[in-house]
Parts: sequence; C-alpha cells; structure tokens
Amino acid sequence: MEKGDVPANAGPGTFLMQFDHMGLVVKSVAKGRRVLSEMLGVRDWTEEFHDPVNGVLLQFGRDPAGVVYELLEPLDETSPVYPALSGGKAILNHVAYLVSDLGEAREHMRRSGCAPTSEPKPAVAYDGHNIQFFVTPLRFVIELIEAPNHQHTYLPSA
Repeated sequence: MEKGDVPANAGPGTFLMQFDHMGLVVKSVAKGRRVLSEMLGVRDWTEEFHDPVNGVLLQFGRDPAGVVYELLEPLDETSPVYPALSGGKAILNHVAYLVSDLGEAREHMRRSGCAPTSEPKPAVAYDGHNIQFFVTPLRFVIELIEAPNHQHTYLPSA
C-alpha cells in the first residue's frame, strides 16, 4: 500500500493515520547513524535537518524491511527531548503518523483519551507542515504530521 491509500478494510468513519517513523533520542546523530547502520543494516539516510523551532538536529534512516527511524539529537538543554536523553528514559521516544487534517486528528486523539504535549508547530523535515505530539492512555507518545503524502528523500548510498 502506498502512502495516502485507503486500506481495503477501512470502514465508514475510519480515521486514517499512515505510519511514518519511530523517533529515537540520541546524544549524537552521527553515532546513532553508525550504530543503526551496523546493528540493523540501515543504509538509506536523508540529509540532516537542523530544527530550532523543535529544538533538535534530526535525520531519518530506513532499514531493509522499510522501517523508518528518526534520530533526534537535542540542540541544547531546553530541547523537549533533552530530559529523555539526560534521564535515560523514553529513548524510544515516539511513533509518528501522517494525517491529512491535523485539527480533525487532534480531536480524534482527544476523544480517544490522549493529551497534547504542546500546540502544533512547523517542522523543518516536513517542509514546514505542522506536527503535534500526544501522550496516550497507555503512556506512550504519538506524533501527528499534517503532511499526508510526504515521502522522505534518501541520499544516494555511499
């Protein structure tokens, strides 16, 4: 199934969220890239994105099975991911989904018992499209990205 396709089993009223990536907090994007390449065979990497609005340096990598990982390096101690790194908790930080309408998705998440961690913010890695994070009733974090047809661009392999 391509991004943006509706699953054949999606019934009326089904809210669509397309899996995009898992976010991992790392001390260094370069070290994270090296470890994921050696450990999981991640060979496809995007460029690095410096995102001061969200307080991170980030890069996406794709493994041979097609799973996408986002490496998040805090820019400084004010970064929202810095506590995860300094505390050694929530290193597997979030699961991210693409949505077509962030307002509709936000209401769906709230009705499902999720709490937003902040207001929507533009993201450099998604061409300025808004992202928003939610804590779920199961105590894990979901990122919603209002860029339904986004495709990561990977650099040529070396």
